[in-house]
Amino acid sequence: MTPRENFLSLLRRQGYEYAPVQLEFCPSLVDRFHAEIGEGIKYEDYFHHPYQHVTGQWWGGSDRDWSSFFPEGFGAGTTFSHWGVGAEPGSAEAMHMHRMLHPLLNAQTLEDIENYPYPNIANADTSKMAGEVAAVHARGLASMVNMACTIWETAWYMRGMEPLMMDMLSEDDMATVLFDKITDRACICAASAATADIDIIFLGDDVGMQHNLMMAPELYRTWIKPRLARVITAAKEIKPDVIIAYHSCGYVTPLIGDLMEAGVEVLNPVQPECMDFADLHAQFGDRLSFWGSVGTQTTMPFGTPVEVAAVVKRNLDIAGPQGGLYCTPTHLLEPEVPWENILAYVEACGEYNVRT
Repeated sequence: MTPRENFLSLLRRQGYEYAPVQLEFCPSLVDRFHAEIGEGIKYEDYFHHPYQHVTGQWWGGSDRDWSSFFPEGFGAGTTFSHWGVGAEPGSAEAMHMHRMLHPLLNAQTLEDIENYPYPNIANADTSKMAGEVAAVHARGLASMVNMACTIWETAWYMRGMEPLMMDMLSEDDMATVLFDKITDRACICAASAATADIDIIFLGDDVGMQHNLMMAPELYRTWIKPRLARVITAAKEIKPDVIIAYHSCGYVTPLIGDLMEAGVEVLNPVQPECMDFADLHAQFGDRLSFWGSVGTQTTMPFGTPVEVAAVVKRNLDIAGPQGGLYCTPTHLLEPEVPWENILAYVEACGEYNVRT
């Protein structure tokens, strides 16, 4: 099998020949990689990731001046997404540590939501996407486009979490319009990716915390689930065999059935600190595949190399020879992860004997 064939077969639970690897490094670990392996090499290539991201060229560049939405001002170096969400930088090492600026935080009326300058996807150039996908496939790799922050996260990034929650609880049309504006654009993105023959569409919204959901299941089912289903349907109507992966950090067990009903086929990242992989596999493993399961809060930074290898073997054994688990660290590897543990993870995948 090519890496693409092996990976897609694994995700479809149709058997696989070897356990592929996936790593995501923080800047200091990138530096460590180059010190250990050499400059001019991408760690994704060195460790033989079975897929490559394809750029969703939906939005293009944006030079809009967003300052009118932030009368309180913002610091030097602040950048803005195509949605107008600001990121005021923190330290270089703490990649997730920045001050988020919400452009609709002070919205008071439905008109404020309706008249916001949403990205104009109708003018986006997606003509290069099919060529990128074909080039990835020619290398024997699977193609994937990242559409995480699909609905919920984009909405609260724009509105602020507390105001958006209040809008949802009060059934305010401000929430309806905001969610629909975002979903409409996500449907266009998903359809264009499917048209380009993408293998995997990576959706997701963080709705889990360490031991609880971020919202009541009823709220998710009312506001997010039907819109997620719309996005997935937009892709599946064009390419029925496109694989739909969904990311949410934290504890999401009560929503897994809903995610599957919406069309999710692969759940990421399955944090072992929040959910037990053996339990999840017993409940859903005949219908759902998983991506992750090696803890980045526990095993990778604080385990021994022997413990890292044991977790990899345990989880791959649970999934069985049909596959259904892309056994990877659950998130970005931070500076405290020992290099020896990284090598132990890679070696454990490489040495795993897939039973036939």
